[in-house]
Amino acid sequence: QVQLVESGGGLVQAGGSLRLSCAASGRTFSSYTMGWFRQAPGKEREFVAATTWNSGSTYYAYYTDSVKGRFTISRDNNKNGVSLQMNSLKPEDTAVYYCNSHPRELGYADQSHGYWGQGTQVTVSS
Repeated sequence: QVQLVESGGGLVQAGGSLRLSCAASGRTFSSYTMGWFRQAPGKEREFVAATTWNSGSTYYAYYTDSVKGRFTISRDNNKNGVSLQMNSLKPEDTAVYYCNSHPRELGYADQSHGYWGQGTQVTVSS
């Protein structure tokens, strides 16, 4: 059974930092895209960041424009997981953050396939 389990959410003041982690089990995800999406109250779920393997045995990172320079995604294939370091947090980053993994052929921001975690709440106070 495939599972993605997120951790690290919480309440932080604007300008602060949080680190989200996602631990995957049930299969090997080294050739899959792994990433993060978020959903704020009353809004649709949106892409945040992803890391995807290329044929040269390296990984590319992708970010939505609003988090570039503030968030960093990293991957640990030994632990079958992915992390998201979030710095300089803003109130508009408040959302439930979901870990996702899907076949890389679908594109880094695909939401319609793959595996999902249960989500972790991130709240940034002003």
